[in-house]
Amino acid sequence: MNRSDESDEDLLRDTLAAVAPGTDLRDALERILRGRTGALIVIGHDPVVEQMSTGGFPMDIEFSATRVRELAKMDGAIVLNNDGTRILRAATQLVPDPSIETRESGTRHRTAERVAKQTGFPVVSVSQSMHISALYVGNLRHVIEGSNAIMSRANQALQTLERYKSRLDEVTGTLSALEIEDLVTVRDVASVLQRLEMVRRISEEISEYVVELGVDGRLISLQLDELVGGLTDDRELVVRDYVDATRSELTVEETLERLGAMSATDLLDLAAGARAAGFNVIGDALDMSVSPRGYRLLTKVPRLPATIVDRLVDHFSTLQKLLAADFDDLMAVDGVGESRARAVREGLSRLAESSILERYV
Repeated sequence: MNRSDESDEDLLRDTLAAVAPGTDLRDALERILRGRTGALIVIGHDPVVEQMSTGGFPMDIEFSATRVRELAKMDGAIVLNNDGTRILRAATQLVPDPSIETRESGTRHRTAERVAKQTGFPVVSVSQSMHISALYVGNLRHVIEGSNAIMSRANQALQTLERYKSRLDEVTGTLSALEIEDLVTVRDVASVLQRLEMVRRISEEISEYVVELGVDGRLISLQLDELVGGLTDDRELVVRDYVDATRSELTVEETLERLGAMSATDLLDLAAGARAAGFNVIGDALDMSVSPRGYRLLTKVPRLPATIVDRLVDHFSTLQKLLAADFDDLMAVDGVGESRARAVREGLSRLAESSILERYV
């Protein structure tokens, strides 16, 4: 495990993937649990680890689940190399800095937490008495659960995601129709951004479950991709459409960061979401009219490159001017020939017709 360029969260995610069902390390942990013995496994080795290691048996052998299981029968820790492919030490006593704060009470778990904090390497502690495995990464602690428990939570999250995605489709369709009719308000934009952010957060939670499930999470991953494929782009496109309308100096990236940093409570408040997006929401400002630039609808036109989308938006500046443009106006844009102008015109016309029909029929 490479600890130098990763945050604790990133390293935890990578380590969870390394101990997920279907991996050799997970097989080793399950063998240790079934054998009702404890274990302390350090996934990484450097001079700091070597300095705190005393006694035991230095070795350099290929990793296997059966070897780790047998070595775990002895007292002491097992030290692996950084990518967990070789066993470097066994039955070794680890003596981390005792001044490092720890929340644990058991000797093995206290040692595991201190070693993880001192070295930066992931450490797995298998409790003989409680029959659980805990993973320590920096200041983080994560209990390694069985697939059934994780799968149950993942399925519940998927059901929630389906409901939120259905509502998102409704408000997004409404926004498209309002954009065509030039009737968009700040409230409409905030509603879509709110739902996009909610769906993003739920999908990220499910993604974490998929990592933990390993080979058992393939179906969950497929369902997740089907539900949220392309939504990350929609979130950015909505912000790009209205970032000028906010009259703030926030960039698209800063706006997305502010939306992502909102608390769950603030996310339920449309006014708070509008402020996070850069709108100056005072009084009845949620009902203030705003106009999109056209990024989101243009990306729905088939086979239209992103560079052409940018040129069209820069040239016409608003969606209404783009909708009113004829073939000659479109062909005046660099890179837009007769066939592409026809594709843009017909594509936007179809989008306008379908959006309005969905809204009123």
